[in-house]
Amino acid sequence: MALSKSHAVSIALLAFFVCAVVSSDPDPLQDFCIGDLNVVPGINGFPCRNSSAVTVDDFIYSGIVNSSNTTNINRSGAIFGTVLRFPGLNTLGLSIARLDFLPEGIIPPHTHPRASEMVYVEEGTVYAAIVTADNRLFARVMNRGEVMVIPRGLIHWQMNVGRTNAKIIATLNSQLPGIQFIARSMFGSRPEVPNEVLEKTFFLDERGIDQVRSNFV
Repeated sequence: MALSKSHAVSIALLAFFVCAVVSSDPDPLQDFCIGDLNVVPGINGFPCRNSSAVTVDDFIYSGIVNSSNTTNINRSGAIFGTVLRFPGLNTLGLSIARLDFLPEGIIPPHTHPRASEMVYVEEGTVYAAIVTADNRLFARVMNRGEVMVIPRGLIHWQMNVGRTNAKIIATLNSQLPGIQFIARSMFGSRPEVPNEVLEKTFFLDERGIDQVRSNFV
């Protein structure tokens, strides 16, 4: 049955408004929403604390003032300022991190499944890299003051190639960006990934698998 002109226009307008609804985030309904971490979060974050109890300290995070612990096998450390530590980020879609490196230190290959990232080299010289879904490597040495953008979900890493300590400040567009280290996920998960899978994926024998796993105990 053929549609009348008025019906066709109505369907076109409906399709337009449906697309408009699903293609943008809703506007905030309040100036801020300091997260109540004592309540289980919902799909959009934590419930808001009573605004009358909010102080200026709720908008300030001091967690990245001091350097992170770098006494580990990677000679690096990270401090994350997500909503779990900085409730003022609740519903804002933002988080921050401080990365510290000893000489030759590395933040190993990893991804952030829920966020894109910008890394700012505040001190030192780092080799920073991104690997895309079609296995293209984008990498170069970054110096103090330079910034790299890392699209959401892509494998990336940073390594100190200088003779002194290095420091990076990273910002991410999610209050809970998540982080998944490639090697730790495959060799340090519980229960363990079957040896047969690791043998066929990384071309390692059982001795090699055990050796790599020992780093994640």
